[in-house]
Amino acid sequence: MARGASLLVLSPQLHRSVRETEELGLSYEMLKDAGNQVAARYGLVHGLPPDLRAIYAKNSIDLPAINGDGTWTLPMPARFVLHRDGVIHAADADPDYTRRPEPSDTIAALERLLR
Repeated sequence: MARGASLLVLSPQLHRSVRETEELGLSYEMLKDAGNQVAARYGLVHGLPPDLRAIYAKNSIDLPAINGDGTWTLPMPARFVLHRDGVIHAADADPDYTRRPEPSDTIAALERLLR
């Protein structure tokens, strides 16, 4: 990345989606979070209730197979900006998956680290 940063994605999914690999055109490393263990340590995991599981099944979404762990759990979308010293300088997480951090907010957090 031009600002000397690295983009890492942490996901319980076994494989990247087409959107992640082709449509976005981003260069990043995908790290596997088997069983959502890391996300759970940050309090960012939720289980799907039976009614939502039924909707997924009706739409042929086999979440336990996608995650490869047999569970109906998902991590909340979150973004952390860490300095090389391991200190978190910006964090965003929202249980509403439709509200995600703006890329410009991430760039602004990186720029603050450069000052």
